[in-house]
Amino acid sequence: MALSVAFAGLGSMGVPMARNLVRSGFPVRGYDVRPEGRAAFEAAAGRGGTAASTVAAAAEGADVLILMVVNAAQAEAALFGEGALAALAPDATVILMATCPPDAVAGLAARVEAGGRRFVDAPVSGGVVGAEAATLTIMAAAPAEVLARVRPVLDALGDKVFVVGTKAGQGATVKAVNQLLCGVHIAACAEALSLAARVGVDLGVVLEILSGSSASSWMLKDRGPRMLEAEPRVTSAVDIFVKDLGIVLEAGRDQKAALPLAALAHQLFLSTSGRGDGAADDSQVIRAYRLLNGD
Repeated sequence: MALSVAFAGLGSMGVPMARNLVRSGFPVRGYDVRPEGRAAFEAAAGRGGTAASTVAAAAEGADVLILMVVNAAQAEAALFGEGALAALAPDATVILMATCPPDAVAGLAARVEAGGRRFVDAPVSGGVVGAEAATLTIMAAAPAEVLARVRPVLDALGDKVFVVGTKAGQGATVKAVNQLLCGVHIAACAEALSLAARVGVDLGVVLEILSGSSASSWMLKDRGPRMLEAEPRVTSAVDIFVKDLGIVLEAGRDQKAALPLAALAHQLFLSTSGRGDGAADDSQVIRAYRLLNGD
């Protein structure tokens, strides 16, 4: 019999993730603080997926609670302030899939386990596209027996499930490393294209050249074309990298690791957000360079 799943956090990634669980045969109760998030889930999920009016109601008797919330504070509030942990089945597992600071994840895990439930630290990479196609990369850390129980749930969400350790916080650390590179790569792409724009060459041609050269990266191929658009589709917002690079820098401070490139990239995303573009696609960090260069 399929595990019953409660899913908290029905945003742009959460809705397709919860829908994919339903399509894989899991009964899912979804919750989001926004009524429109709950409505979007019910519309997308069809039979097998229902929305709950509170996170505790979603978690009632569930075998698994997935937290795809904004940050660790929201996860803590859902689990302990709003009663989700107490509402779960006695042997339930909490899977935290949001990007959070490693120390905060370890703290949440200790409290969940003290409450008699299991915990999996499993942040994801792949954005909206990966969530929709169930091709997320999942970085999971938990004891082997805990992971084995919920592995079918993870497999329904991603096609690359990596076991990165047995302790909560290890998954979050790997995700921080991932986000460090992603954020720096996006900022570097914006800087390169800004220089090309400054000298007046055709940016479409430049992008084609770079994408086929040793200078290429996945981020260049994905974000580069959107940097040439005035208002591209949002697949990951500027404010996501304001948050995630902040987590990267926090992890660096905790480990006394110098991260100067991450710090500079964070400032570029922060300045873009500060001008009111926080909800824009993260490729639009290029706007910071346009202002710096007076373009």
